[in-house]
Parts: sequence; C-alpha cells; structure tokens
Amino acid sequence: MKVMIAGGGTGGHVYPGITIAKTLLEREPDAHIMFVGTKRGLEADVVPKEGFNLVFIDVTGFRRKLSTETFLTIYRAVKSFFQATTIIKAFKPEVVVGTGGYVSGPVILAAWFLRIPTLIHEQNALPGYTTRILSRLACVVGLTYPESVKYFPQSIKTRLTGNPVRRSILETTRDKGSAAFGIDPKTTTILVFGGSQGARAINKVMVQVLPEVMGFKDIQVIYQTGKHDYSRVMKELKTTCGEALGTRNLTVKEYIYRMDYAMACADLVVSRAGAISIAEITGRGLPSILIPFPSSAEGHQEKNAEALESAGAAFMIREKDLSPESLIHAISGILKDKDQLRRMAAKSRALGRPDAADELADIIVSLAKGHARRP
Repeated sequence: MKVMIAGGGTGGHVYPGITIAKTLLEREPDAHIMFVGTKRGLEADVVPKEGFNLVFIDVTGFRRKLSTETFLTIYRAVKSFFQATTIIKAFKPEVVVGTGGYVSGPVILAAWFLRIPTLIHEQNALPGYTTRILSRLACVVGLTYPESVKYFPQSIKTRLTGNPVRRSILETTRDKGSAAFGIDPKTTTILVFGGSQGARAINKVMVQVLPEVMGFKDIQVIYQTGKHDYSRVMKELKTTCGEALGTRNLTVKEYIYRMDYAMACADLVVSRAGAISIAEITGRGLPSILIPFPSSAEGHQEKNAEALESAGAAFMIREKDLSPESLIHAISGILKDKDQLRRMAAKSRALGRPDAADELADIIVSLAKGHARRP
C-alpha cells in the first residue's frame, strides 16, 4: 500500500500526519509512505528525523490583503499543482491524505484531478478555509469536534475521528513521568506551557501568580517558558520564588522535550488552545485552563477552547481578560474543589479520542481497497 500525506507549516498539521503514518505502519509494515511539504515549514526538520521520505513543493499561503505578493502566491499555487501532479504520478499512491495548511491544497487538488481517493483531516473546531474548499473534492473529511459538522454541506461525507495523538502521550505512566522530572507522584501537579515557543502573555502573568501558587499546600508546578522568554522569567522568579526554584515544587524549563512525561504528571494544565495541545490534554483526560492565542488563524484557538469549556472540561480566559487575579482565581477555584476537578477530568476524558489514529488508518485502508467512492 502506498500513501501520500500532505500538510505542513506548523506542528498542528505535521504531527497528526506523522502519528497517522506510524499507525499505518503498525498494521501495514510493508506500506510505503511519502510526505509532501515545503522547505520553509516545520516538516522539513521533523519528518526526516521521524524516518519518513519528504518531497517539496513551492507553495505559500494566501494573504487576506491584495498586494504585489498576491500575484507571486498565485504563480506558486499554479506551479505547485503541477509539481504535485508530477510527484503523484511518480509515486502512484492508492490514497492521498491532507492534514491541513496551504501545502494540502495543490496536493489534494492534483489527487482529485488524477482520480485518486483522498482523505482530509481537520484538527480545529473551526475548519480552516483550505479544508472547507477542499472538502468538496475529498472522499472523506475527518473531524476532531462535532461542532465542525455545521460548516460543511450535507453532501460532504464527514467522520468524527478526533485528532490523532502519539501513543506515548496516552501510555506513559505517572510514576515514569514524575521520576523523569524528579517530583512526587502523589502531589497535585500543575503543568503550564504556552506552546512550543512559549507565550509572552502567559509568562508575564505567571511570574506574578507563581508566588501565590507556591503558597498552596501540596502543590507542585512544571512550567515551560519557551526559549525566547526563559532568561527574563528566571530572573524575575529568582526574586519572587527564590526558595522554591530548584526544588521539586517548582520545575522551570525553557522547553519540555518529553511532553508525554509532563502530561503524565499533570492534574491541571494551563496552556494555549492549539489543536495538538487539546488533543493531548483530552487524550489524558486532564482538566485545563485555556488561554487561546488571539491571533490564531480565523480565531480557531478560541473556538477550540469554547468547545472544551461548553463541555465542562475546561475554563477559558481570553487574553484580553488575562490578569494575575483572573488566573489565580481560576487555578485556586478548581484546585480547592476536588469534586469539580474530578468532574472536569471526566468531561475531558469523554472528549478525548485515543483511538483517533486507528480510525483514520481504518479510513485510509478502506479507501485503498476501493471501499469508498471517489468524488
């Protein structure tokens, strides 16, 4: 079986594709998988390191405002369609999968033109423009949230699959994670992170909140600042939390390379509301305080956070409302009410789809065997 996966730019598009690919290889060890991306996206670094072949096309995203750059983008879009067509003809995949981002556009279009079955996966509650446009060409659209269905015509075949999460996130034990961080597995743990690059808005508030949190009884914190803000945060924390720094009660990292260990330790998460983070949070069944990035494409992080809050799995604080007072109020309110913490955990677990990668692999295998009609 040959499968082509197109998607890139950010981790939210790259990592689901990698998880799908690994799941396919677990059940079809002889499968051949090829990724398509750009030299500028995260995929250029991550995909080869994961052991998969990656080929490049020259495409960029469309800007909302008309400018001279728009004409160059249109030229690249046309060029990338022909590049994708050539790549598909050479590789001869049975199925082409799009995991989002502007990379998916020309590849899914070329696959449709060549009459090859396609699957599109949407990670966010608010489907992106690329997904909504390409959905009319796809055999199946895999969705992460039930709220997403309303954005597609009834003629589109949608499947609620969830967002694929790497197996280690789901299977790492609390004892193993706690041992890796040198913390007490029996103590309530808060995990704070603002995405892989960190979040300046969260960091500014956390340095004021942490001294009070450190005063809570039986609480420990794992805090990722991001590389760009680490020095500033540590300088401030040495003044406000000096005694706690370097102890098991407060672990501060510029970057957490093993998020599976961190998630395994956590009882409460404070984070942005990116698609991957939420999939991992709900996959583990963790309560969360979500602070969506206000400039995310089409406001999709806020839609993701709203989906969890409406289900009772999370508490959302919009960045414009974020302050030391609002955050400490949310943290203390959740942690002091153990029943609420358990209820939120149960709601989060109910939203999690630990079998998402397997469901998407089932669809791909079915398409490869010709069980789905090509559009």
